[in-house]
Amino acid sequence: MSRKVVRASKFRHVFGQGVKADQCYDDIRISQMTWDSNFCSVNPKFVAMIVDASGGGAFLVLPLNKTGRIDMSQPTVCGHTGPVLDIEFCPHNDNIIASGSEDCSVMIWEIPEGGLVTPLNDPVVKLEGHSKRVGILSWHPTAHNVLMSMRLPMFTTCPCTVVRRVRRAWATCPRGAWRSTSVKSPGFTSSMRGSVSPLS
Repeated sequence: MSRKVVRASKFRHVFGQGVKADQCYDDIRISQMTWDSNFCSVNPKFVAMIVDASGGGAFLVLPLNKTGRIDMSQPTVCGHTGPVLDIEFCPHNDNIIASGSEDCSVMIWEIPEGGLVTPLNDPVVKLEGHSKRVGILSWHPTAHNVLMSMRLPMFTTCPCTVVRRVRRAWATCPRGAWRSTSVKSPGFTSSMRGSVSPLS
């Protein structure tokens, strides 16, 4: 006759602790735009968040150590004429961030070393050529200064699945293909094309 033994979990008496208020970001007006985006991007120096702005699109870039209540007059990056839909920091340079917007443009920004002290209005590079809003950005993980931007008029799959496919496609994309102006990535339908723009 066998007895059933129930093993007690090691974690049943473990409780998490909430983060203190002075270690959080508070009072930030996150964008109300209905778009499937993370609305934020983080690297070892900064955190960036898309915020509500009148008269165009804007996003906030804060040093990681600047926590607590964020002042309403905090300087923003504001150069787009339409709402910002996606932002992403460059994996090779912590001070470079790209933004895509409803105004059909992609802008590359250089954030000053200590963070923003005045509003940043002039991008380093402005990439134009999309006929519809730019919804997804992705930097190449190993090649410097290569950014992919996508406009997606309609999704055949979930947008987060598209982003995962884009990142996998970067790994398998031959070197000559991402130097061209238009790349059809593996796994995409003909309505999903991404333009790849070398910055230098």
